[in-house]
Amino acid sequence: MKQTSSKATTNSEGFLLLNSNLNPIFFNRAAAEILSYPHKVETHKNFDDYLANRVRTNLVSGESSSVPRVVSDFQSGRRLYQCRTYRVNALAQGDARCSLAIILERGPSGSASIAQVSEKFRLSTREREVLPHLLNGLTTKEIASGMDISPNTVKVFLRMIMVKMGVSTRSGIVGKAFTGKP
Repeated sequence: MKQTSSKATTNSEGFLLLNSNLNPIFFNRAAAEILSYPHKVETHKNFDDYLANRVRTNLVSGESSSVPRVVSDFQSGRRLYQCRTYRVNALAQGDARCSLAIILERGPSGSASIAQVSEKFRLSTREREVLPHLLNGLTTKEIASGMDISPNTVKVFLRMIMVKMGVSTRSGIVGKAFTGKP
């Protein structure tokens, strides 16, 4: 596994390249710090195994399927990070399996409440994945495309969020998420 410079980074975006077994092939220092928080990167003797474990526990959805799903956001300490995932198909050395490139981007300061809202209204894992997309102003089709599901499935998740929050519109979800009032 390769890592970039060991100097502290000023960029808050983490980058990971994972092989088909979800083992890191490459990562930058920001990704290592984000995933190992609150521990220091240098304190781990076998950091490769540690990082692979952190990827599986923090970034991979608990759903079982042949294709692993990476969460759309996760919390590291008090900070919320959005995960943008890209499939990378390469035929390097005869391996036609898919690798994943993941960008960990720190969310806006107010978005830390997404985890609290999700917990407060007992949203399911998939509903938690839809919520940040909705709060970013995406349409149903854009959410569906980003999550690789059908627009009708997104509509079902949105209806379930509405029921749990006691609202009847998409804007009602946004209002409750930002005010936090029941």
